[in-house]
Amino acid sequence: MEIIVMGCGTSQGVPLIAHDNPGLDLNNPRNWRTRTSVHVVIEGHHVQVDAAPEFRLQCLKNNIPDVNTFILTHGHADHVLGMDDLRQFCTNNDGSAIPVYTTETGKKRVEAIYPYAIGEAASPGYIALDLFLMPQELHLPGGGIVRSVMLPHGHEPTLGLVFEEPSTGKRFAYYTDCKTVPKAAIELARHCDLAILDGLRPNFHPTHMTIGKACEVSVEMEARQTYITHMTYQIDYDTYTQKLAVEYPNVGLCYDGLQVVL
Repeated sequence: MEIIVMGCGTSQGVPLIAHDNPGLDLNNPRNWRTRTSVHVVIEGHHVQVDAAPEFRLQCLKNNIPDVNTFILTHGHADHVLGMDDLRQFCTNNDGSAIPVYTTETGKKRVEAIYPYAIGEAASPGYIALDLFLMPQELHLPGGGIVRSVMLPHGHEPTLGLVFEEPSTGKRFAYYTDCKTVPKAAIELARHCDLAILDGLRPNFHPTHMTIGKACEVSVEMEARQTYITHMTYQIDYDTYTQKLAVEYPNVGLCYDGLQVVL
């Protein structure tokens, strides 16, 4: 299984515009974060999770050759507004619609933003999407399995995802945009080979975990390796990488373009 972190920044991206971003070393490219999404290749099947506003540029930077299945964790703007750029993947597959799995609210959001994209493409070269509610267990072509669980995130819960690759036995948990990780989600991800967890900033936020809480969740689920995503400008890459190496040696920070092979 291959995981590509296409973006790991909060909803405004990092650095913030019209802001001095105190404490952030702008000379470090790992502190330049586009909005959060990941690409997973499992049993040879390409799964795109969310599409940030920078999705086109993320695909070019990371040489993404295909999207066979799309999962939208929730319908917030920073996760849904890049979906129109899926069109080339449809074109490359003779205009076939891409299956999209999401929540009830996410489904309504896609229908509202992209009414021209549902079902068949409106014309050649346009996006085509088949919308489905995400099941608790999704079996992908090739044999990969994605299990889902709901995570609290303000007024719109988020899909937590655990990918399992039968041929290797590897498991990857992706829990972005959440205030807490309920017991059921902890158990679903327990002993996973890799976890990528929401960790917005050091201080309290009403709908996201702090970086400290993400570390505690990593310990509780007994993940072999954890990276933190969806970070604000308040998390300087070098500063927090050094802190985590002492306090939580199995936890690191994502950066745009991070690739992990399990």
